[in-house]
Amino acid sequence: MPITQDFEYHKPATLAAVIKLLGQYKKPAILAGGTDLIAEIKEGVTAPDALMDIKGLADLKKIEFKNGKLTIGSLVTFSQLIESKLIQSKFPVITEVAKMVASVGIRNRATMVGNICSAVPCMDSGPVLCAYDAVINVKGAKGARKIAIDKWFLGPRKTSLKKGEIVTGISIAIPDKKHAGCYVKLGRYSGEDLAQASVLILAMPNDTDRIAFGSVGPTPIRARNLEKLLNGHKLDEAIISEAKQLILKTVFPITDIRATKEYRMHMCQVMFERGIKAASNRLAGDGPPYGHNQI
Repeated sequence: MPITQDFEYHKPATLAAVIKLLGQYKKPAILAGGTDLIAEIKEGVTAPDALMDIKGLADLKKIEFKNGKLTIGSLVTFSQLIESKLIQSKFPVITEVAKMVASVGIRNRATMVGNICSAVPCMDSGPVLCAYDAVINVKGAKGARKIAIDKWFLGPRKTSLKKGEIVTGISIAIPDKKHAGCYVKLGRYSGEDLAQASVLILAMPNDTDRIAFGSVGPTPIRARNLEKLLNGHKLDEAIISEAKQLILKTVFPITDIRATKEYRMHMCQVMFERGIKAASNRLAGDGPPYGHNQI
């Protein structure tokens, strides 16, 4: 499908130039990986009057870890997340998430920041960032600001990013204590597919867990009610069974071309049980290797 819309194209050399240009147009768009944006332009979902190509901004391509905080620049691709030794050693569940995004070709271009800026309910990045209490770093003509991940998503394809602002990166504070995780993604087939449902579990010492769901609501869901039920209790079949019943009051799936709401609801229970057991076993030094989907 060709692009039939007219728009101005710019490739600014600095972040300051990007911000200045953003203020000169009514409907500007940022081009990073472009895997979502180009498809949306072709399909008429969005019609920008200007495209800001930021792929040349080297400062936005960095993965850094300083003072217990990970920063992922807005141009970091999913392939770079997979290949990063830093991510593999300190945040292996992020590697697991990245490996389940689409195909190799898409992962070579698509960015985590672009994923959350598109804000489609079936995004892979939402649950892991919610579980880690990530912070979104943005900058505009009025300066820089930080947005907590639980304030970022406003609805399908809607975020709290304001006109004239650009996301510069994502910050994640590493938990104080040793932790392990598990990402479980349900698709229709093996390979490049969107999530029908997903769950992200972070298991930490002292029987503490963080849980987030994706693709079963208009935005990612941090399941704090499940966390309240589980935290402080030894993980056994009784508490897992109780948690699975609580999931029925936690997620809000819909029926669409990819799955019925009943199927998604049931599979959330199955995925949660497998995911929390895998995360718990990984924390104990056992469990399946990262990158192996549990469904």
